[in-house]
Amino acid sequence: MKVLVVHPGPHFSVADVHHGLVKGLKANGCEVGVFNLHDRLDFYTAAHIELEDGTMRKAFAEEAAIEMAAKGIETVCYEWWPDVVLIVSGFFVPPKVWAVLARRPHRTVYWATESPYEDDRQGRPARYADVVILNDPANLAQYREQINVNTHYFPHSYDPDLHHPGVPSPNLECDFSFVGTGFQSRIEWFEKVDWTGIRASLGGHWRDLTEDSPLRPMLLHRLGECMDNVTTANLYRSSKASLNLYRREHSDDAHPYGWAIGPREVELAACGTFFFREPRGEGDGLFPELPIVHTPEAFGEQLRWWLARDSLREDAARKAQVAVESRTFTNTAARLLRVLDALPTKIAA
Repeated sequence: MKVLVVHPGPHFSVADVHHGLVKGLKANGCEVGVFNLHDRLDFYTAAHIELEDGTMRKAFAEEAAIEMAAKGIETVCYEWWPDVVLIVSGFFVPPKVWAVLARRPHRTVYWATESPYEDDRQGRPARYADVVILNDPANLAQYREQINVNTHYFPHSYDPDLHHPGVPSPNLECDFSFVGTGFQSRIEWFEKVDWTGIRASLGGHWRDLTEDSPLRPMLLHRLGECMDNVTTANLYRSSKASLNLYRREHSDDAHPYGWAIGPREVELAACGTFFFREPRGEGDGLFPELPIVHTPEAFGEQLRWWLARDSLREDAARKAQVAVESRTFTNTAARLLRVLDALPTKIAA
């Protein structure tokens, strides 16, 4: 089977899902092509033209740049003719391209990565796809009834080549780490924690931190940059404890509260890292040994209590690792292929 996997655009976060699926599909015997939407977006948004007076201006407005970058999907499909086009995230693929793919015999898979927070926004491209994959089932029934009957919930996955236990990196060793997007809700939460005596490190997209925020010294890279997944995994292995804190920001019509665990929880568990978590249906079943965090005011003392108990932390981390052991991208890709095999033959319009 020939599968074209379309990069989501951003070089961080959802890019890890893209890379994992590429590896997983190859491990299942697929011939995989990659559409480098991220590079094309960089080119078209950065392109400038010189005017007669010698000044420079952007060649494309933002919307036009996105359309130009994504238009190449049609070209690659015509030249390579894949059996399946798998689009990860899809926020930079215009409706025109989705509509063209829907009229062609290629199977289209929309891998929605922002459930439930952006489920209303994700519903637009989901109408065009042959298969829709949600990373949280909070709105699964609604999708099947109102948007696309062939919608499925797939849990988050991890790459065992990257996410595994190992020795700490001396330059990254700390008591506590957190990697993720610095949403305002997370900034406010972490700023209320008493970090006295705790070596804490932050990574991810934290561009909204103010100069005087107590969190600035914890950031391991420049403001506005991101931490790649290789460094993130090394940081997890170098941390005594971590935390998954769900975002509070969501689009207007989306279900604001999810059921599924987040991608960082799967990766933390696979790395053998002890972490605190917020209560959720899936997490409560998978990780009953891991402590629940409630308020930032109480978290500092709770963290210090666990930092003083190495054997308890290590035992809980081992059990969490076993709980997610089967959630590899190879197994996830195999499940997707079974879903695709069960579909009837698609007739081009």
